[in-house]
Amino acid sequence: MPASFAPEIVAAVLRHMNSDHTDDNVLIARAFGDIEPAEAEMTGFDGDGGDWVVTDVAGATAPLRVAWPGGPISERPEVRREIVALYDAACTRLGVEPRPHA
Repeated sequence: MPASFAPEIVAAVLRHMNSDHTDDNVLIARAFGDIEPAEAEMTGFDGDGGDWVVTDVAGATAPLRVAWPGGPISERPEVRREIVALYDAACTRLGVEPRPHA
């Protein structure tokens, strides 16, 4: 069973991803999803990976589940590390130059 995170941790990560990293959500959806995204919203995560709802230009939606690149996680600090690794993997897959990480 994958590790779960406290609701306040999940809410904080989702708020951050869906307000500050909307372009990253779309990039991840382009790289790992089955539809060409117009929008993508991160909807959850657990120790095994992250979840998004992807919307195409026609308004159709599809769920997207992507495993963490580094494997299962169980601690809060690992969430950021794995989202950054997922962003980097998406950039590599799409041939996009990743921006520097702080």
